[in-house]
Amino acid sequence: MITRINSRGWRFPMSFFIAWFLLSCCLSGDGTALAQTTPFYKDKTIRIVVGFTAGGLYDQYARLLARYMGKHIPGNPNIIVQNMPGAGSIIATNYVSSVAKPDGLALGMIGSGIYLDQLLGVKEAQYDVRKMHFIGSVDQRDLLLYMRADAPWKSVEDILNAKELPKCGATGTSDLTTIMINIMEETLGTKFTNVRGYPGGVEIDLAIEKGELHCRGTGITTHFAREPYPTWHKTGFDRHILQTGIKKDPRIADAPTLPDLMDKRKTPAISRNVAKLLLLSATVGRPLVTTPGVPADRVKMLREAYMKAFKEPELLAEAKKARMEVELLAGDDVEKDMRDAITQPKDVVARVKKLME
Repeated sequence: MITRINSRGWRFPMSFFIAWFLLSCCLSGDGTALAQTTPFYKDKTIRIVVGFTAGGLYDQYARLLARYMGKHIPGNPNIIVQNMPGAGSIIATNYVSSVAKPDGLALGMIGSGIYLDQLLGVKEAQYDVRKMHFIGSVDQRDLLLYMRADAPWKSVEDILNAKELPKCGATGTSDLTTIMINIMEETLGTKFTNVRGYPGGVEIDLAIEKGELHCRGTGITTHFAREPYPTWHKTGFDRHILQTGIKKDPRIADAPTLPDLMDKRKTPAISRNVAKLLLLSATVGRPLVTTPGVPADRVKMLREAYMKAFKEPELLAEAKKARMEVELLAGDDVEKDMRDAITQPKDVVARVKKLME
């Protein structure tokens, strides 16, 4: 065996020096391994928990994202979609916020109005939107109230003068139907019967077709993105009562805008501020969140991957074919909007709470 003698006269086998040399090559001066570490997301699966039933646009956006987002995350994780409907997505939000591990493997496609449930002190809402990490949002939109065409109410004036109240369907206290009819009550003085508890928009539309309900509030983009709406428009099944945008959407030219009607009725400033707070749920689109406590570097990875995925030509082609709008809002912008909403003046919050009772 070949040996070497050091300055103290000790003998070591040559293999010792070879091992020492190789180890020193793999370490930096402070003892940190130079070899590249395995990405956290390698061989892992991310779940996107959707707070609504399958088939609706929240579900469609989540599944579209799941097909493209993984390849933009270091480690190329698999991404699957799981539906967890209930209470206007409160169940899914609670799960992602409080039950899921803070490792960035659980994402939530949740209702845009979840800040309202927290603001109103809904006891089932066991989350804090100020602590969740918002990855991004898609499909910013104005809202619409539509109604069966054979219903007796043809306009906002008809609803104001009605002896019988129209019945609108909702999933919970912060969904777009609830928001829309509360905005109309606060700013225009209309009254509705709000039937809550439907698991998703698909079920509400079915109830309208069956004659159990008269109306629903939804995003304008939703109303032109999927069935049954194209068929309804061809057959004249529905009527458009009101839209919330400043500019009239030409696809629903028969519906007046909320700003125009507020101007005509001289709606006071505080009621307009209430409407602005409620309409945030539309302008933030369909947010994707992850659990509080997820490491900052993973949040950054997820946000970058989200934006890159929604700019993929193949994804955009799929979205166009399915009539899905792809207007994005960055995660840090959504976080700011949500935090601003939670810190509204007390008089505005009090008016919103009164409406939601």
